[in-house]
Amino acid sequence: MQTSTEKYNSNIATTALVTGAAGFIGSHVAQALLAQNVSVIGVDNLDDFYDPTLKRANVQELQRTAPSPEAFEFLALDIRDEAGVARVMRERKPDLIVHLAARAGVRPSIEQPALYADVNVVGTLRLLEAARACACERFLLASSSSVYGEAERAPFAETHSCLKPVSPYAATKRSCELLAHTYHHLYGMKIACLRFFTVFGPRQRPDLAISRFMRLAAQGEPIPMFGDGSTSRDYTYIDDIVAGVLSAAREIDAHGYRIWNLGGAHPVTLRDMIDAIARTTGKALRVNQLPMQPGDVTRTYADLSRSERELGYSPSTTFDEGLAKQWTWLQQHDSPQALIA
Repeated sequence: MQTSTEKYNSNIATTALVTGAAGFIGSHVAQALLAQNVSVIGVDNLDDFYDPTLKRANVQELQRTAPSPEAFEFLALDIRDEAGVARVMRERKPDLIVHLAARAGVRPSIEQPALYADVNVVGTLRLLEAARACACERFLLASSSSVYGEAERAPFAETHSCLKPVSPYAATKRSCELLAHTYHHLYGMKIACLRFFTVFGPRQRPDLAISRFMRLAAQGEPIPMFGDGSTSRDYTYIDDIVAGVLSAAREIDAHGYRIWNLGGAHPVTLRDMIDAIARTTGKALRVNQLPMQPGDVTRTYADLSRSERELGYSPSTTFDEGLAKQWTWLQQHDSPQALIA
């Protein structure tokens, strides 16, 4: 499967509502849709989970690269705002919703479980209900590899039960999948739940490991390593994720309700990830070993059999290639105070 959006044509949608459009994945997806002549309504509340300046920069990039001023509209809106969400759906009438907005992060969810349930579950319910009321039948939902918990079998397949989440964040994502199935069953909505596996690349959130470690490496600060370095993650480059999202938008009509893994299928240990960042940045890294944290899982590993068969999904960016692209982007976009050459 090509990672270039050139594979996809404008029949993906006429108008798409993209929630979380100012964020990492959302801004990339919105940009790809715009490149396919899909009008995009970007929704984001610009919260302060991380620096809103970075989110505003993403919005400005979308405005700058849109094929016309009318093609992209940005609305500062909280997905929990029932009246606001309903009004946008009623007035703009999108024929596709790409729901990427969420309160992110496993560890913070343990400290603020009620907030995570409110934003992720109630916010998703608001969108599903508004979509139902306005007869917008096509809905893509960002889920997460975290729903697999400490799965006994690997790689993780969509047919696994996912009944034992180990963090409130994971529980909210699985809850959203179940709500989505309910709306498909009751109202015939066509919904894809996309389980993302540790996405990285340009614009990655600054709190995520690769982005954070690259900045620490540039500043000569020690790298925190939780555990002995043997935990592993199935890192997935952003271009491959975007390709999977666009393919899901085209294929969901044939399935009605479907869960698809979007991963890299080549897990990397934490220790190997740190070593790879050292190679990429050319910096000698100091590691500060710390205890494992609650809510973390030992491994993630995507079984891509279903995604390959039904979406033509085949990630093409290697881990080292993706790291190099992210490091180049950081050097070009971070302030001198954040990145010291």
